[in-house]
Amino acid sequence: MDRQQKADLVAELKTVFAETGVVVVTRNNGLTVAQSSDLRNQMRDAGAQFKVAKNRLALIALEDSTYQPISDLLKGPTALATSSDPVAAAKVAVNFAKDNEQFEILGGAMGDTVLDVNGIKALAELPSLDELRGTLVGLIQAPATKIARITKEPAGMLARVLSAKAAA
Repeated sequence: MDRQQKADLVAELKTVFAETGVVVVTRNNGLTVAQSSDLRNQMRDAGAQFKVAKNRLALIALEDSTYQPISDLLKGPTALATSSDPVAAAKVAVNFAKDNEQFEILGGAMGDTVLDVNGIKALAELPSLDELRGTLVGLIQAPATKIARITKEPAGMLARVLSAKAAA
């Protein structure tokens, strides 16, 4: 890797750290290519990214970012899972770690809050941003549906009374 490629990678990582909602630091010793590809696909489907980067370049990119406190976790073979949705990357990483013993979660951060392994697991249990949006839409629509049902009901009752009177 020449200097220009390293500079490009550092710039890309700085952009990722500036735009992301959560960073999960993982260690993936012994994952096969198929397992790594599966993990990347799961991350992509969830709206997250999974990137293996040299620790030295990642440490340079972390300088002056809100995620600088996680630099202690970047020792040995590590990879970074990131997403703008604070739950997506953590959820995929935790689910993948359940099925693969070689995949280990070291910790991470959400903004300037450093998270340990238990913090990442707790974050993964929260509903995603899309699930929360769906719940809010349902809560907002519920009163309108009830109002429409209530205003329609008196006319229905009147029609049933007239129908019963006509039958009698």
